[in-house]
Amino acid sequence: MKKVVLSSIILVLIYACGGVKKTQEALNTGNYYRAINTSIRNLADNKTKKNHQPYIFLLEEAYGKNTQRELEKIAFLQKEGNPANYEAIYRSYSQLKQTQERIRPLLPLYLIEENREARFAFNNYDNNILVAKENLSDYLYDNASALLQNASFKEDYRNAYRDFAYLNELSPGYLDARLKMEEAYSKGQDYVKVQVVNETEQIVPSRLEEELLNFNTYGLDDEWTQYHTNPIADIKYDYEMLVAFRTINISPEQVQERQIVKEKQVKDGYEILLDENGRAVKDSLGNEIMIDRLRTVSCNYYEFTQLKTAQVTGNVSYMDLRRQQQLNTYPLSSEFIFEHVYAHYNGDKRALDNNLLPLTNQVAVPFPSNEQMVYDAGEDLKLKLKDIVVRQRFN
Repeated sequence: MKKVVLSSIILVLIYACGGVKKTQEALNTGNYYRAINTSIRNLADNKTKKNHQPYIFLLEEAYGKNTQRELEKIAFLQKEGNPANYEAIYRSYSQLKQTQERIRPLLPLYLIEENREARFAFNNYDNNILVAKENLSDYLYDNASALLQNASFKEDYRNAYRDFAYLNELSPGYLDARLKMEEAYSKGQDYVKVQVVNETEQIVPSRLEEELLNFNTYGLDDEWTQYHTNPIADIKYDYEMLVAFRTINISPEQVQERQIVKEKQVKDGYEILLDENGRAVKDSLGNEIMIDRLRTVSCNYYEFTQLKTAQVTGNVSYMDLRRQQQLNTYPLSSEFIFEHVYAHYNGDKRALDNNLLPLTNQVAVPFPSNEQMVYDAGEDLKLKLKDIVVRQRFN
């Protein structure tokens, strides 16, 4: 028992020392945030634990060095005078405040060896954050507005949208940023009009066409592409997607038949066991011995298979309407097989195998219509069309 306890203590010490060593390495290599985070995590668990004392020293030193480095970085960025630095300045001030707020609940932290409390020079960064936030908001608005006004490509509108979105997150209700964000989003979209063409001699069920073109069911994760199955007059479409049915082949209704004659020995009551002389065999008590009486039974088994198939082939093609160029073409095909099996028998049912018996309870059913066959084949088409739409990228 003592050995187990001792081993556990040693493992804890090794783990603790290892954690301190890694934190010290982070501090020595300038990874102050890592040193701060590790120290806070351990001290939050138990700040008075003796083997957590090193983390207090490390937190004190890492905090001081990190604060100095961040303030020097901010001073340099401000001196440089580049508006593009406003975000970095804002983030640095915000992170400085956040670090203080994480340390504050742990105070006081007492250093036993030096008989003193750990020292953390806290500052009030609220005004700095507000000024940096205002500068960043102004910059984002001006930059995004310029992009929106002078955009030459879709990506310009998208970058403007991202800046406006960030601005609305940072400063909700800033001027008309919300309206401009919506404008940038609309102009940054790739608009695709979708058509379905039936080049076959068969009818494509209207509900299949509706389901194929219901892009809401595809779960698409494409922020910048809109598919319209009913084109809108005011929109200048960038691309056209053509879903073309080339062939629809439906087989005749078939009924295939097979006949099997089955024989089996089955138990049919009991009989007296006789010896070679035809006399009854008795047990030790003088009772006649009874055995199973077996007899051979037979049955004619008639199995019928109703069969009908539908094959649908076509392709999906994309056209760049701005350049009047063909982009990609994808094959599209599916097959649906209707199969129903039922059976009759004539004779002793006991001769049939167990796997044949359930079919004798089945009866013939009506064949599905051609339209239903095409619709059922479309279930697979929907999955394939979704895969094509997901794979297609315009930029």
